[in-house]
Amino acid sequence: MRPNELLKRRRANTTPTVIDVRTGFEFKAGHIPGAIHAPAWKILLMLARLPADKSAELVVTCEHGPRAQMAKGLLGLFGYRNVELLDGHMSAWRQAGHPLEK
Repeated sequence: MRPNELLKRRRANTTPTVIDVRTGFEFKAGHIPGAIHAPAWKILLMLARLPADKSAELVVTCEHGPRAQMAKGLLGLFGYRNVELLDGHMSAWRQAGHPLEK
């Protein structure tokens, strides 16, 4: 999903669940408002607060992409079928000047 599309959906209150897989330090420095902090290791150990509905729409992001790709694979293994990555990840979100929550 493109950052502008996600922002547009936030404004229309049709936001998918955003899963941010960066470190705690990165997350606290600024994340997409309403995002769930769920590093890949928490997903792997089933410690992340994920939606119970396996068909829920999820958008996964990290800083540049590799961690998000890994998390997307893990989510698929756990039965989540409606998962996509944020295009350009957090670096693109920030460069576009979209809102951050701290």
